[in-house]
Amino acid sequence: MNCNQCEQTFRQTACVSSPGTCGKDENMHSLQELLLYGLKGMAAYAHHARRLGQSDPEVAAFMEEALFATMTNVNFDMESLLALCLRCGQMNLKVMEMLDRGHVETFGQPAPATVRHGTVAGPGILVTGHDLLDLWHLLKQVEGTDIMVYTHGEMLPAHMYPKLHRHPNLAGNFGGAWQDQKREFAQFPGAILATTNCVLIPPESYRDRLFTTRATAVPQGQCIEGDDFSAVIEAARRCAPCPAAVTGESVVGFHHSVLLAHAETLLDAVKAGQIRRFFVIGGCDGAAKGRNYFSDYAEATPRDTFILTLGCGKYRIRDHDYGEHLGFPRLLDMGQCNDAYGAIRVATALAQAMNCGINELPLTLVISWFEQKAVAVLLTLLSLGVKGITLGPNPPAFITPDVFQVLQERFDLRLTGSDPRGDAVRAVACA
Repeated sequence: MNCNQCEQTFRQTACVSSPGTCGKDENMHSLQELLLYGLKGMAAYAHHARRLGQSDPEVAAFMEEALFATMTNVNFDMESLLALCLRCGQMNLKVMEMLDRGHVETFGQPAPATVRHGTVAGPGILVTGHDLLDLWHLLKQVEGTDIMVYTHGEMLPAHMYPKLHRHPNLAGNFGGAWQDQKREFAQFPGAILATTNCVLIPPESYRDRLFTTRATAVPQGQCIEGDDFSAVIEAARRCAPCPAAVTGESVVGFHHSVLLAHAETLLDAVKAGQIRRFFVIGGCDGAAKGRNYFSDYAEATPRDTFILTLGCGKYRIRDHDYGEHLGFPRLLDMGQCNDAYGAIRVATALAQAMNCGINELPLTLVISWFEQKAVAVLLTLLSLGVKGITLGPNPPAFITPDVFQVLQERFDLRLTGSDPRGDAVRAVACA
């Protein structure tokens, strides 16, 4: 425990022994941090949803109550704190549903789309982060010019929305996951716009052409508070043009509505033994060692299974050719990290159609985590009673052994191991 939130802290530094001066022990502290990090993740999704006109007073009221519960001398009860964490997951499901609705209502019904990778000749702007509304405002402001806009990282799923994908100035995608941005941004010659979290402190090589929006900021950076991107456009004019360097293409856009439109076909194939299992492999990626577990696991999945992926964790597995099955790509890219709602929507619909619970489905979840939004999504899954989730590559440092044991006992929460290929084979064999 390392708690310094009140005046009573040990030697005015922190209470590092358990219990602390107030009586809170390390397990209470762990659950309070789990709740706080879940709230942070939910706040990010709620912020995006609000910008799209979506909000819910019940969500706002819960956030107030949950934050209040983490104050000094308020809650010392493990069961009630765990219940608040699960309620955070329930509220996050509502927030993700609002955000999904906001995206669809604003940008159109998602559909699979072929995305060009690389650049075309001419001035360019690279957009990273998650905020599709920022991307739309920028596209409208460069409309009719020769400035091309490219998605990066978690902006790649923007191409599944017809209003965005069909815009003549959206030229394709450049680069991959957020942790590679220092190398990729240095390679991209134009202006760069970071709309949300997952921006790294820029080196001098591209600092003068990196812009951020609202809460996102970097030292000595250029932060745009509103929706006027004229400074970004002017920088794109000053920068060297992009070369003609198209490197390939890929397909994105297997939104939950797309998959559910084929639900009857998929159900019949499951019943006929043509689909042995669905795997959800993705999540929130990072740079730590051990993340090859997810790529090795995906490559070991049998050819009569499907892989649903979402979040920046997709970049660990999307470059491999998994082939097709029953006329569909075996790797189905569902979208951003917030589109975990889509995977939940598909799972609940299939369970209802098969008259079974989610845990009885031929479904395995192998989830990478890095930061607070992944915590919010995990709490959502646990709040729905989903069991047997494999999480990694490292256990959360803020969860004590006692708390993790409770999660293991109640939800069969597992950690990634050292044999990903064997784990993938066993997941199918034990079904």
